[in-house]
Amino acid sequence: MLHTIEASRADGLKDIRAIHAESLFNQVIPFWESHSIDTEHGGYYSCLDRDGTVYDTDKFMWMQGREVWMFSHLYNRIRPDNRWLDYARTGAVFMQTYGMDPTGKCYFSIDCAGIPQVAPYNIYADCFAAMGFAEFARASGESSYLDLARQLYTGIQKRKDDPKAQYNKLLPSARKFRAFGFSMIQINMAQVFRKFDDSVEYETIIEQAIDDIVKYHISEQDQIVWERVALDGSHPDCMEGRLLCPGHACEVIWFVAKIAMERSDGQLLGKLSQALLWTLERAWDKEFGGIYYYQDAKGFPTDKIEADMKLWWVHVEALYATLLLYAATGEEQHYAWFRKIHDWTFSHFPDETYGEWYGYLHRDGTLAKTLKGGKWKGFFHLPRALAESIGTIDELLKIQGVGIHEKK
Repeated sequence: MLHTIEASRADGLKDIRAIHAESLFNQVIPFWESHSIDTEHGGYYSCLDRDGTVYDTDKFMWMQGREVWMFSHLYNRIRPDNRWLDYARTGAVFMQTYGMDPTGKCYFSIDCAGIPQVAPYNIYADCFAAMGFAEFARASGESSYLDLARQLYTGIQKRKDDPKAQYNKLLPSARKFRAFGFSMIQINMAQVFRKFDDSVEYETIIEQAIDDIVKYHISEQDQIVWERVALDGSHPDCMEGRLLCPGHACEVIWFVAKIAMERSDGQLLGKLSQALLWTLERAWDKEFGGIYYYQDAKGFPTDKIEADMKLWWVHVEALYATLLLYAATGEEQHYAWFRKIHDWTFSHFPDETYGEWYGYLHRDGTLAKTLKGGKWKGFFHLPRALAESIGTIDELLKIQGVGIHEKK
């Protein structure tokens, strides 16, 4: 379900599409192809400085899983380029060989040759490995990787209520929170796995995750998308309870919006539309522009010293969320936000000299770190958002009868 755009808007969207395609195909993908692939040991380096220099050879499993997924997704969605399939395979083989402990859980990190460094304390490494293996199985047709993905997925569902187990540092008496990050990854994983079958299990998980997000995290009364809430839905008056993460809010909104569009659920789209506008109005830095990384719901300082920084992933998730909600609703406020975020993002993050994008800016938009990849930044948020943006603009233009012709 897509809104029909005005004919006068088609040219502007074609121009933006060209900018996104140039960035994705000529700046972002080539950077990772050139510098990330470990041709000696397999897998990927993610710690890359401005010019692609590898500054740490350790490999973080959630970065490995994300990169396998991304190269596989490019192969499946954009075009069947055998280079992308080969790059995906080197990561999938490396993860299968070295990435899991004897119980089948993913290590957090290993060294370049596969020697474990950090124990499997974080369930998100398993989530991205499962998604990577599944998407690679779809690209390659190699069913053994789908079997491995399903094993990981089953383990995740068993561990989801106590994901950190013995690695949890909180005491039994500590406050208990719902964090919508796991609901978001549940939707993400189920969307990948339901490409293989229409099991009711995946639909049930998606439905439960959406219910949790709408019931507990999107508050019309507060006009806030809460990052964490107490188990009963209340908001403990502490830093953790008041913490907001605009990037996560935008990301989960577009995840759920895609499902609402599939179902033609106008009521859910209306809630998401309003939630996105609240988030951006609150999170936009009215002095310097850009979107804050973290905020406190009452305006107090957060415990995150990086709260006022401007991060690449926050902006690209907001960029795509506003485009998708505009495409779904035709709401002019979303288009205005899309252009505003687009202009700020593309004037601050891309590196025209060495390609790819910077990830970390100070509040005023000046460069904080030169790195293009690290422990937390990899080949995922940026290429995914650009690819999604290109696809959505193509659909909008197709409705207008406007074709795109580009060299593949």
